[in-house]
Amino acid sequence: MTDSAPRRTVLAAALAAVAGTAVASTAPAAVADDRDRRPAPDPGLVDHRFWTSWTDWWTGTRAGTRPVLGRRPGLAIGAPAGVTDYTDPHTGTVSTWEYATWTSPVHTSSVPATEVIASWNAQTPPGTWIQIEMRGTYTDATATPWYVMGRWASGDGDIRRTSVDDQSDGRSSIWTDTFAVDDPASGLRLVSHQLRLTLYRTPGTRLTPTVWRLGAMASDIPDRFTVPASTPGLARELAVPRYSQNTHVGQYPEYDNGGEAWCSPTSSQMIVEYWGRSPRAEDLAWVDPDFADPQVCHAARFTYDHQYEGCGNWPFNAAYAATYPDMNAVVTRLRSLTDLETLIRAGIPAITSQSFRKEELAGAGYGTSGHLMTVIGFTETGDVIANDPASPSNEAVRRVYARREWENIWLRTKRYDANGKVRSGTGGVCYLFWPVRPTPGQRRALRSLGLV
Repeated sequence: MTDSAPRRTVLAAALAAVAGTAVASTAPAAVADDRDRRPAPDPGLVDHRFWTSWTDWWTGTRAGTRPVLGRRPGLAIGAPAGVTDYTDPHTGTVSTWEYATWTSPVHTSSVPATEVIASWNAQTPPGTWIQIEMRGTYTDATATPWYVMGRWASGDGDIRRTSVDDQSDGRSSIWTDTFAVDDPASGLRLVSHQLRLTLYRTPGTRLTPTVWRLGAMASDIPDRFTVPASTPGLARELAVPRYSQNTHVGQYPEYDNGGEAWCSPTSSQMIVEYWGRSPRAEDLAWVDPDFADPQVCHAARFTYDHQYEGCGNWPFNAAYAATYPDMNAVVTRLRSLTDLETLIRAGIPAITSQSFRKEELAGAGYGTSGHLMTVIGFTETGDVIANDPASPSNEAVRRVYARREWENIWLRTKRYDANGKVRSGTGGVCYLFWPVRPTPGQRRALRSLGLV
């Protein structure tokens, strides 16, 4: 249940202690500063910018990439920009790849940010993979280096999916999947950012990754041990499949010691299946046939971050969900349970990240420094109905947690551990997955949160 804990604990301690060439075309001209006019969840807290449309992919700077049409407009390799070698740090294998790049326009955030988390949705056939980077500008007009936000493939036959440690310029750092200003109390913030995609393929082939969505969530959540209480406004429960991570304890320990740490992929798999998607029989052929719910093992393997040595990399879970047909997936932050009610009302469950002592969440029966669970609804009195994977069986997964307790452990950014030490909270982080073609009500709910 604690697969997110190590990098969050390190991040809290650290905070306390302190372009490619354009390709000529007849497409719309690139813009130098892409100010997002879509609504953000709350000015001063969270900002989103995602590139997803045919027009989006024509903006920015391209070197060897091309926009592609289809059910989902995307970006693919056209004529490669060059050839490079990559040494996989987890296998030592040196391999040669053709590559092409796309660099987004600069996005000036509505929120001068202390943290930025990227998300992407892509398809990477065998023989291909992608790298996502971010560069930003601080409030003093100086720039960060290009930070690697992830090296990713949907499979694990070509490279090992990985985050990259030890990235810092002395003012900000990358903590697994999160850009963070090292000393927010200094007033330093990131005022703008841009993303760079590099698409790789086996030389001499016509293979290509296809990227359908790329973007980031920038935020500046104030330090807080408690949050204001929201007023209950919905009674509804969604029929989300129930899976326990604990039925997989000891299975495939090479993926973060087995099921005891699989809260994130178990939650992701529940929502993937809620939307009617699932692995094919041939996808699950590698799983021991004696294991129940082999799709949970599958989700753990294909969300696993070989650098973090865990399945709790937030963007990797979102990217996993988006490998299923016609699925969108992002990492974001929400303001309150009212925002979650908006989603549940529209039929969209959410995966939330929280940490707490045992006595802070009645009925959980455990404490955790980092845990993911799935919010599936609200009772008549406004309490939270959650599919909690840290349960002894699938039948026991459905839980009801007191609204006020649950809201606080999810939205706070500071907390006290069992020893009285100040630790971090996630400040409302969640994963959201939804179909490429949502219903009108779902689209309205997502638009109200700045996500479409």
